[in-house]
Amino acid sequence: MSLTVSYCTDGLADLVAGAGGVYGRQRTARFFFDAEPQELRWVVRATDESVEVTIYEFADVAVSPDLPDSDGTVVWRSVHPRPVFAHAVLDAAQHVLAEHGEAGYRAKWMLHPFPIGLVQDLRRLHLRDDACALPHDLSCP
Repeated sequence: MSLTVSYCTDGLADLVAGAGGVYGRQRTARFFFDAEPQELRWVVRATDESVEVTIYEFADVAVSPDLPDSDGTVVWRSVHPRPVFAHAVLDAAQHVLAEHGEAGYRAKWMLHPFPIGLVQDLRRLHLRDDACALPHDLSCP
């Protein structure tokens, strides 16, 4: 599945922060990507065992923030163990940084820098709390 979003949304930072949010007391993280004119609302819910990711599409980002999730169309839903979800988000962020670098990312995304601090925070939480046997590229960032 592929979704196109506007550079006006700090999508990577929101995704990384959402993934980090499942490590705290707040068990649900919500954020959206502006897809001009649509909104793509991500809802990330954590349980003790897994993370459920649901992406809702709304027709108009100008009015959708006031609408409940149930008014959107589900375009993606998946459930993963938390270590798998967090590792996938980290891996994606690291690949983006490796491909574009910080300057290249800023040139493409214009309004937003690469979210180094959020990636470092998520990596720290993931390594601290998850028994993840997959390799972790600590050179980025």
